Amino acid sequence: MTNQIRLLPTVLVNRIAAGEVVERPASAVKELVENALDAGATRIEIALREGGQSLIVVSDDGGGMDRDALVLAVDRHCTSKLPDDDLSAIATLGFRGEALPSIGAVARLTLTSRVPGSATGWSLAVEGGDKGEPVPAAHPPGTRVEVRDLFYATPARLKFMKSARAERDQALDTVKRLAMAHPTVSFLVSDDERVLLRLNAAPLSDPLEERLARLAAVLGRDFADNALPIEAERAGLRLTGFAGLPTLNRPTAREQYLFVNGRPVRDKLLNGAVRGAYQDFLAGDRHPMVALFVDLPGEEVDVNVHPAKAEVRFRDPGLVRGLIVSALKQALMASGHRASTTVANATVGAFTPHSGQGFHRPAQPYFPAGLAERAAPYYAPSAPVIGAPDTPAVAGDAALEPEHFPLGAARAQLHGTYVVAQTADGIVIVDQHAAHERLVYERMKQALAEGGVKRQMLLLPEVVELDPAQADSLTQRHEELAALGLVIEAFGSGAVIVREVPALLGDADIAGLVRDLAEEIAELGAGFSLVERLESVCGTLACHGSVRAGRRLNAAEMNALLRQMEATPHSGQCNHGRPTYVELKLADIERLFGRR
Repeated sequence: MTNQIRLLPTVLVNRIAAGEVVERPASAVKELVENALDAGATRIEIALREGGQSLIVVSDDGGGMDRDALVLAVDRHCTSKLPDDDLSAIATLGFRGEALPSIGAVARLTLTSRVPGSATGWSLAVEGGDKGEPVPAAHPPGTRVEVRDLFYATPARLKFMKSARAERDQALDTVKRLAMAHPTVSFLVSDDERVLLRLNAAPLSDPLEERLARLAAVLGRDFADNALPIEAERAGLRLTGFAGLPTLNRPTAREQYLFVNGRPVRDKLLNGAVRGAYQDFLAGDRHPMVALFVDLPGEEVDVNVHPAKAEVRFRDPGLVRGLIVSALKQALMASGHRASTTVANATVGAFTPHSGQGFHRPAQPYFPAGLAERAAPYYAPSAPVIGAPDTPAVAGDAALEPEHFPLGAARAQLHGTYVVAQTADGIVIVDQHAAHERLVYERMKQALAEGGVKRQMLLLPEVVELDPAQADSLTQRHEELAALGLVIEAFGSGAVIVREVPALLGDADIAGLVRDLAEEIAELGAGFSLVERLESVCGTLACHGSVRAGRRLNAAEMNALLRQMEATPHSGQCNHGRPTYVELKLADIERLFGRR
């Protein structure tokens, strides 16, 4: 016999809903802070104990609630945020009226609130779903929500809680995301009376500067110093925010933030768009730092697709992705050869000034009088040997003034790999291979855009032996490779013959280039065309065509490299996101020697 269908009790319904809305302490914090923001608060304080598992207190100076509103606030699906009952015109962070009854169903909840101008405040308690009666209470204008013993009414949920520290960190991350979207609101987060986060409200001035100041407070000063402003608009969609330089990157995409109409959301669309915009600058395992804010009409986005409102659905996702990609690419193009200041900071930090007692001087032996005078002619300096193999390359063009160029004038080459240049206020150290790799890559992309890469016929075609499967996959793409300037043909089983190479590559290691390309194409598989993965293939070609480490350059070549870097976009990083140069200001050098 089947069980009869019945209506579940209200308390049980709320506990079931709590399983979707309140997964952990951070979920409760998110809902309560969103309520405070919707109430117009300018100051929000969050106090936690044991990561929020035993106590969460959220206080604000918002509009508050009177007695009748307080009673309705803890009933399911009661809200003040849908005045026209129109889900397509949601202008607030919350709108379902589920948070407070869900929290009250699984915890001990106390609401205390007072409307500005009212003579008294009111307090209401809800314990495990049982609602008490409102009572008068002394309270300043605003609302205080106290949540004790979260999930005490559903003990099974407590088994799935992580450590107090892990739960605290999740709650803190939630507040940081909301704070980034609301720079005019001050936030204070404490745990067991220890302040974890203090963010002052930004003064009402330039909105872009307000946002950057808040992002600097949350993400760190390095992000603010190395962030590119993003501003774009298309078909009623507005995109603002900041994106970090490619050399300011992270091993995960954790520090990529998207906000839609002031709501922090997690969206795979953002990750894909950011990866597409940065594909020319970063290796696959590195991720840039970005904070992007999308504003669009409410009817163009559905925020009611996720229980915790952590995801949204765009009516035209292609428009959003296209705008993000194009805006990021334009900002990166405008950055020129700029590299992150964190590179220079890390370089200065790597230096260890000598702070000992000086070099050890051995005991001076006894020498007869007059010996130094008789030996002096033998220690006189001899004429320098030009071009000696052990002497470093030195730029002798003293007429080239460093202040005339952003990257200065070349002064020396060290270890056959690094070019040292003097600027107007410091020095620049250039990795010649990484820099030239970026230059070749950009030229190759430009040549492809203009109709094709110029080829150079080999006087003696080179035969390269490969694994038979790799040779087959390479020859199957011979037409695509020819468009990139590499002309190959099958040469028996397990070998190809190279007849022409891109002229940009110069004297390259052809066998090594072909083997690297064969491995890369094998990884791509048959489902990708080389045009779709152009940046990867061009990067491989550029790497083999660039000036190798260990090659000695004369002064003219070093300065030519610097001038080309200044004229080439994105020359501040190689194709893998590593910096091509480090700039040390004179003030940094003086600090190393204790002169500042």
